[in-house]
Amino acid sequence: MQQQFPQPTGIDFILKTAFRYWSRTLLYQVAFSLLYFSVFLCSLFYFANFFGIFEQYLSLSEKLNEGFSAYQQGVQDLAKNPNFMKFQLAIMLTLAFLYPLNLGLFKIYRKLDLNEPLKLEDLFAGYSGINFFIYFGYFLFWFMVYSYAASTIILGIVWVFLTLFSAPLMFFMDKRIFETFSPNIQALKRFPMEIFVGVFVAVFFRYFGLFTILGAVFTFPFWNAMIYALYKRIFTEIR
Repeated sequence: MQQQFPQPTGIDFILKTAFRYWSRTLLYQVAFSLLYFSVFLCSLFYFANFFGIFEQYLSLSEKLNEGFSAYQQGVQDLAKNPNFMKFQLAIMLTLAFLYPLNLGLFKIYRKLDLNEPLKLEDLFAGYSGINFFIYFGYFLFWFMVYSYAASTIILGIVWVFLTLFSAPLMFFMDKRIFETFSPNIQALKRFPMEIFVGVFVAVFFRYFGLFTILGAVFTFPFWNAMIYALYKRIFTEIR
């Protein structure tokens, strides 16, 4: 496949499209969130206990009440624990294992476009065959680069935008990781306003739900709906 860049219909249309994908697939959004949070939280508690840092990890909340300096000292003490690095690695692998769930939502949105019946098993499209290894490896690569780039904040943001459409480009156009950088850059140059506004709304709506706890089950996957809506308007797939 090759990609072309049609003119997006407008920011308002893209936002409405993203919310339409999200609202029409709420059952799958909830299933996504429940699976994601269940596996992540179970892994978090299990590995924290396994590596013996659970009590030290919980004590950070108490230190935060004592003041920022006490909290900062607690974080430094935790980082000095030889098992903390192993814990971080285990959590990173858990996040990589969960990442293919995002591709399942992309497949569901595509089937919605095609008026095809949706199935719960579509949510696991990213785990089918070689897909799991592709996107598991992609996330590990992405996260390792991000972990270094994020220390400067600006470079972390640049990396996020440089790979914003990498997953759908790989999933729908069979592109490799490094082949997605150029289309991402071209899209940012041609449609910066649509992309920046879309990302801002997606981040705000996604994490707004975290403050209501239960709302996160509904809003957490919204990022994928926005990315797919932007991808659909910016790129034209040509076989």
